[in-house]
Parts: sequence; structure tokens; C-alpha cells
Amino acid sequence: MKFVRQSKYRHVFAAAPRKEAIWDGVKLTKNAWDSNFVSVNPQYVAIAWQVGGGGAIGIVNVNVVSKLDKIPLITGHKGPVLDLEFNPFHDNIIATVSEDCYGKIWVITPDFQGTDKEAQLLKGHLRKVGNVSWNPTAENVLVTGGTDYAVKLWDITSGEEKSTFTGHGGIIQSLNWNYDGSILCSFCKDFKLRVFDPRNNTAIGTVDGHQGVKGGRATFMGKHDKIFTVGFGKTSERQYFIYDVKNLSAPLVGPCNLDNQAGMIMPFYDEDSDLIFLPAKGDGAIRYFEFEDKGDKPEIHYCSQYSSNDPTAAIGSMPKRGVDVNTCEIVKLFRVQGTKLEPLSFKVPRKSSDIFQEDIFPDCRSDEPSLTAQQWFQGQSAQPKTKSLQGGFKKKEESSTTFHKKEDVDFQMSDADYRKENAELKKRVAYLEAELAKIQSQD
Repeated sequence: MKFVRQSKYRHVFAAAPRKEAIWDGVKLTKNAWDSNFVSVNPQYVAIAWQVGGGGAIGIVNVNVVSKLDKIPLITGHKGPVLDLEFNPFHDNIIATVSEDCYGKIWVITPDFQGTDKEAQLLKGHLRKVGNVSWNPTAENVLVTGGTDYAVKLWDITSGEEKSTFTGHGGIIQSLNWNYDGSILCSFCKDFKLRVFDPRNNTAIGTVDGHQGVKGGRATFMGKHDKIFTVGFGKTSERQYFIYDVKNLSAPLVGPCNLDNQAGMIMPFYDEDSDLIFLPAKGDGAIRYFEFEDKGDKPEIHYCSQYSSNDPTAAIGSMPKRGVDVNTCEIVKLFRVQGTKLEPLSFKVPRKSSDIFQEDIFPDCRSDEPSLTAQQWFQGQSAQPKTKSLQGGFKKKEESSTTFHKKEDVDFQMSDADYRKENAELKKRVAYLEAELAKIQSQD
């Protein structure tokens, strides 16, 4: 006798969006860096935008669908933007990193028409910066990862570099915080998964991961002390692993082969439903699975897939506070395909009712931080604040962040500061000369 597994999410589905719900006119960056290139919150969608010189971000109003021919642009980078992410506590603040070796923080005003003036400059990487991620519980704390193999920790109000973790042996492909924002995991081109504490610059664990030349990505699995990784095997098959944070010596699950497609998978983990979404660059389909934590023997169950003939070029996920509880929407993805930006609404099929479906909508992350930056840098950790989605998410009163840019502060550099800056500039010049030589040799 065959038993059918019981699950609230076994029949989650997404229908193709209506034409009137799709934006047209996207000019997605042509840069080949492995990044999602889209970040979303309940107010805006930000897209890495293709421009003639330098790097740009297009800012789209989530609630106004229109032709994107006169989109407000952030244009302050001198090289292509490689990664971007909205602040989890301020919908109008976004961080970007670029080939120009800088990270920058931007403020989107209510009457925003575009800008090239950043609110904060993050200066310290010696090569291009490819990863950026906000701390999920502490306000104004950010990490960046560069092709100088360094992960830098920042206080964005002052632009101060708080620490640098230098344990990587190759290009960092992903950075992800755990549930309470106390540690990070990364996947690197040296085929290793790392878990480390950026405050103390200490490695917690390292293990050999996917051995394919394209590398992979890693993400924490919400409240569980588990890490989900995606990548390629030695014979180029796409696969996933699950690791226990407390014991990285061997995976709990995997390698589990998915297929032999070539596109890099961009995993999204929904910590409230334990669903894992696996869109990939160049794929039309988006498969999703349900995670069942059984301690040392966790299980992944295939649910279904969203199918499309149009390949995904870039994608971002709406925070849970931005979903529509009235239609039982549990996950909302925004994907770029061609010149179009389309919202994909994943719903649990339930009969229409005014009754709040509390079994599929547990309290979700709030838009309020649990800690100040000072508390977090002093070593404190805290669980994220949560709010009920009943009646829709109640947005906090908007507060402002004050930025103190280094060039705005009148200070006297010491001889040691001058020597340090001179050494950093020499390294950067040497790197840029080497890059220029590569380009000239290809002509």
C-alpha cells in the first residue's frame, strides 16, 4: 500500500502572469558575472542596468507597471555593477558592488529621478567586488566579497571597515548569513564550502564541495542548522548537497544530481515554508522542493515546477512581508527574461475565504532590526524580530539613517595611514595594469 506524503505545500503552483502585469523595456547588464542581478522589496525592484560606460542600477516601482523607457537610474559606479541588495530594514536603501573595486550605499528619495551621488562609499578591496549581503538582524551591518579573495565587514553609517576575513583560496561565488546573522557561509572557486565568523575572523569549518569547474553557491536553510549548496559535479551534472553546520566533514544529503544543463542555479530558500526554489540562468523552468528536517537524515521532496519557454536571465525574491496573504501567495519571484520583468506568484491552492490562513503564514521577519550595529560588533547576537501577516504586513514608521562619509570628515592622516594607503594604491595600479595587458593581448 502506497502512502501519500502529507504536506501543505505539495500542490503549490504559479500561473504565467498576465500581460498587463509585466514590465517591458528592461536593459539587463551584459556582464557575465555570476549574480542574480535583481533585488526586490515591497516598494522597489532594482535591476543591474546596461549603460554605455560604467555601471548602473534601474529602479522600478513595484506597484506601477509601465514601459521602462525612462527609468530612474543610479549611475555612480565607474565599472559594471556585479551585485546589489536592498537593506532589510529600510526599503529605500540599497547596496551595490562593482568592477571599480568599490561598494556603495544609495538612498532612494520619494521623488527619485536618478542619482550619481552615493550616500556612502566602501573603500578597501583591491580588486573588483562581486558579492554584497546585509546582516539580517543588525542594522547598518554589511559584508562584501571581492576577487582579492577577501570578505570585508562594514559599518555603513561611517563607511568603516571593521574586519577582513582572508581565508579563501579563490573567487568567492556566494555569501550568505545564517538565521540570526552571527556567522556566514560561502562557496568559492577553490571548490570549498566555508563557514566563518566575520566578527572574529575565525573559520568554523571548511569542506570540499562541488568539484565542477563552474563552482557553486551556498545558502543557510532558515532556522535549521543546515546549509544547502548547488553546483556542478566533475562530469558537469548539476547537483545539490545538504550539510550540517556543526559537522561539515561529510554531507548529510548528496550529491543529488538534477540534470546536465549548463546554467548556474540561483537558489532561494523560504524559511517560513521550508521550500527551496531552483531557478537557473538560461532555464525556463523553476523547480521547487520541500525540505523536511529529520536531524541526521533530512529529506528533500520534489514538489513541482513552473514551466516557461523563455529563459531566465536574472531573478530576485520578494521578502515574505511583501506577499499577498489574501490570495495565499507564499513566495513571489521577479524574473527578467529578454526585455521583460515578470512577477511569478507561487500560491497554495485554497478556497477563497476572508479567514487568515495561519497554518501557511507563520509570523515572518519584521522590518525592524533586533540589534544596533554597535551591539552586534560588540559580540551580541539575537533572533530576528517577527510580525504576524494577518490583515497584511503592518509597515513600521519609516526612519532615516545618517551617513558620515570619510571625505566629509576633517581629520589628519598619520604617516602610517599614508604608507598604508600608498601600498594599497600600488597594488591596485599593478592589478589594473595586468588587466589592461590582458585586454591588449586579446586585440
